[in-house]
Amino acid sequence: MSRLPCILYDNFPGDGFKIIRRTLISALDRSTATGPLPVLFRADDVGVPSANFVRLLELFADHSLPLCLAVVPSWLTAARWSIFRSHVQTGSSQWCWHQHGWRHANHQPHGKKAEFGSTRSAAALRADLSRGKGRLESIMGAEFTPVFTPPWNRCSRQSLDLLAELDYKGVSRSSGEQSRRTPLPDFYINVDLHTRKEAGAGAALQALCRELQQAVEEHYVSVMIHHQLMNETAFELLDLLLSIFSKSSKCRGCSFNDLEDSGFL
Repeated sequence: MSRLPCILYDNFPGDGFKIIRRTLISALDRSTATGPLPVLFRADDVGVPSANFVRLLELFADHSLPLCLAVVPSWLTAARWSIFRSHVQTGSSQWCWHQHGWRHANHQPHGKKAEFGSTRSAAALRADLSRGKGRLESIMGAEFTPVFTPPWNRCSRQSLDLLAELDYKGVSRSSGEQSRRTPLPDFYINVDLHTRKEAGAGAALQALCRELQQAVEEHYVSVMIHHQLMNETAFELLDLLLSIFSKSSKCRGCSFNDLEDSGFL
């Protein structure tokens, strides 16, 4: 996986922060939601301590907003978990530690990447799901939340059925995967901060603004973060978003647990 920021943050437009602030505040002002908008943040590819990861935790702690952390089971060790626990109270309801695949390895020989895709057998899928869940349960104990974020935000229908059989209580994919129905609640993502594919910074900024506006119009804002891809500009933008959402009376920060308990999805 690339460790370079996407073009938006490598060449951020000079008026980018003003544009994003204006777009988001305007969308919130126009919102017709009858209650507070649920706002969810999901950080992917968690498992290895780093300066960026610690900074991410501290930023969310400063704004008192929940964060769902997608942990790659094979990356996490008891020693690494101890490091995480030295920085935050991992059992706090602010943090929702859940499963992100098994090894974050691509098994699709052709087409879009997937770890739990259509080319794998049911036995192989079940084995990786079970060993991943078991590893996180053994390290985290009761602090583990049995929700599954598939690497690359996609997985096969067979994988979705297996998740239900193995007593997961939810899945979190991209909004584009909604055509493939799931027997579990889907806490889908509709805003992508750090893995944008546009060719230029201006186009990336416009696309991000559209996603934020559309998410508010959907009355559900769910933002994907990749801390390894963040530079100073990316942290500054995330700080801006957290500030707007945390101060708005029209929003409420949520984790998967909050959304499930409320019956929102």
